[in-house]
Amino acid sequence: MRALDVGWVTCAASPECAGSARRPYGRCLAHLDAADLDEVLADLSPGSAIDLRATSVGARLLERIVAATRGRPGRARFDWAVFPDGARLGDLVFRGDASFDHARFRHLASFFGVRFAGNVSFREARFARELSLHGAVFDGHAAFDGMRVGGDALFGGALFGRDASFENADFQGFAAFDGAAFAGDASLRGCRFRRTVSLRGTRFGGLAGFGGARFFAGGHLAPVLVRRHLSLAGAWAGRDLAVTAGGCPVDLRGLEVCGRLTVRLDGAGADLTGAVLRGPATVRGRAGARLVSLCELDAGDLELADLDLSACPLTGLRHPEGLRLSGCALPSERRDRARGRGFRVFSGWSRMLPPRSGTKMVRAGNRDGDHVSRTRNGRVESTWRAPGSSTTT
Repeated sequence: MRALDVGWVTCAASPECAGSARRPYGRCLAHLDAADLDEVLADLSPGSAIDLRATSVGARLLERIVAATRGRPGRARFDWAVFPDGARLGDLVFRGDASFDHARFRHLASFFGVRFAGNVSFREARFARELSLHGAVFDGHAAFDGMRVGGDALFGGALFGRDASFENADFQGFAAFDGAAFAGDASLRGCRFRRTVSLRGTRFGGLAGFGGARFFAGGHLAPVLVRRHLSLAGAWAGRDLAVTAGGCPVDLRGLEVCGRLTVRLDGAGADLTGAVLRGPATVRGRAGARLVSLCELDAGDLELADLDLSACPLTGLRHPEGLRLSGCALPSERRDRARGRGFRVFSGWSRMLPPRSGTKMVRAGNRDGDHVSRTRNGRVESTWRAPGSSTTT
């Protein structure tokens, strides 16, 4: 037996095998002869620990281990393991922590309905084809950081009891989280979704973080329920992106969308500072939904409907001529007694400027008055005019 820097005693059967050696045989389970393997499996029972690190786990070996533990293994170590025939582990209950870090799945990996009673980790795991965790239950922390899925990834109906992390994961097929529930924070920062991702009806008990994520084929985060905070800051979408959220702050700062953006807010506040919207965009609200900021927004075709804009700065807004308002709550009149002016200047807005050469007027009227924006070089430089007031030069 040889002690290498992998952190465990490796298999003596072959110099190429780094599988975890089973005492007293000095070989990994894949290289045990039939009699020795029968002896090892006979010692297993529900709750037994399993060590298959860096081992080639064929379909027959996997089936026998599941049968020996009656589908209830204890601490399970599959780090760096290779599954040449795929893995079908549906309805198992992992009673202890389970780790699949750097594991390689050559075919379908199905964990349909599996329960992880402890923590589980799939960091840097590689799935050549489909991955199914549909209906899986995670009682502890779940980590999928840096994993890559070559086919579709199914997490629909999965229940995450604590925090879950998917940072920098690469989904090359469709990714579905429809109906999944995250009791803690869910971090999907830097994820790459090569095909469509769907989070319809997904519930987040804490933070839902998609900062810096890349949606190559667009996505549907609609509707999602987030208790604490939804972040798409710095994210990029190559096609249409739909977001429906309620009851939480929605961070869209620096978001870039090449297709159509559709945002629906239910009692939520959204920040579009520095966003770049290359296609048509619509933001609709209800139940007091509001926009926090449109500063430095670059959008040539943006419709805002039924939103509270009373404290929404527009400093540096590009293409204000493409802004359309419908049913929005605009700033109310506050008369400046010292100067007798009927308009109000808000934080983030520059001072009132008179029309000058190269300046264009943009108005969006409603029952409360006119929203007047003077622009120069495509940027807003003025503010609100209340009903019946006149622009002072």
